[in-house]
Amino acid sequence: MVVMILENATPSLRGELTRFLIEPKAGVFVGKVSAIVREKLWELCTDRRSPPGIIQIWSDANEQGFNIRSAGDTNRIIRDYEGLNLISIPDESHATRVRSVGRQA
Repeated sequence: MVVMILENATPSLRGELTRFLIEPKAGVFVGKVSAIVREKLWELCTDRRSPPGIIQIWSDANEQGFNIRSAGDTNRIIRDYEGLNLISIPDESHATRVRSVGRQA
């Protein structure tokens, strides 16, 4: 199973994702696809000129039963603590620093 959460995605990107996944709520996509299709969907989202904030979660054979990755400007940070993926919500000063670094790149 794959879950993709997109923040500030264009309607065209959302439409492309609905070819493979369902969209039960705006910006949230869910489905069961192969690992190759999952990687292609990730590339589709991240290879854009101005990619949206993306979080992708998929079933995996580890302690948590899933794996997670993110790209772009999301309002969550994924942290790995000894093999466990945890989510942290940064304070506003961190978000400001991340946005300013993104503009310099």
